[in-house]
Amino acid sequence: MRERVALVTGASRGIGRGIALALAAQGWAVVINYRGQADAAQATAQAVTAAGGRALVVQADIGQAADRARLAAAPLAEFGRLDLLVNNAGMAPRRRMDLLETTEASYDEVMAVNLKGPFFLTQQVAKTLIELIEAGKVARPSIVNIGSMSAYTSSTNRGEYCLSKAGVGMMTALFADRLAEFGINVYEVRPGIIATDMTSAVKERYDRLIGEGLTPIRRWGEADDVGRAVVALAEGYFPFSTGEVINVDGGFHLRRL
Repeated sequence: MRERVALVTGASRGIGRGIALALAAQGWAVVINYRGQADAAQATAQAVTAAGGRALVVQADIGQAADRARLAAAPLAEFGRLDLLVNNAGMAPRRRMDLLETTEASYDEVMAVNLKGPFFLTQQVAKTLIELIEAGKVARPSIVNIGSMSAYTSSTNRGEYCLSKAGVGMMTALFADRLAEFGINVYEVRPGIIATDMTSAVKERYDRLIGEGLTPIRRWGEADDVGRAVVALAEGYFPFSTGEVINVDGGFHLRRL
């Protein structure tokens, strides 16, 4: 089998790094995208190589059109193919503010990275995947969007983040519908409380809540938990499913009495 290639946005740390390493362990080559942390991206690349995959590091801000175009072209220039896009890059508001005080600047920045960027990157990559399929260079590529339990969980001090992740859910449905005719399945993996840099500031609070039973599975999620879910989708274990949401949240989404 020829080497398969994945493009993972925001792969320098956290969930993105977990996804990159999980794919590398299955022999995938990984394009590691980062916005600002070059050293962390290089560390991820070294770990990918150690895990058995090849790595290409590409700096790009997916909120910027020119950067998206350069990023989308990188896998073909380096490897001659692309089999998987993982839209993982995301950001929380730089400062949490009450919903009644949220600024347009914060809203625009979060939306550009979390929703607008992934939408137009997916649009561009989808056209490339269709061309690769028609040329016989790849078979059944896929797209995985990394959402969040914030898609349906109100946090009134970071409303722009919740809105962006709710939008990712509809983005998944739209592209799943549009790309099915080409044999491109689109999925969303929806993490819950995952131990990353983003959640480190609220560790004490969530330690307590998890201990009190916030999630049926009483532990923090790990980046590797998300990585394994992405691998299952990327390896084609769900060929008759598209537009599906895979919750990786310890059961948080369950309604319980």
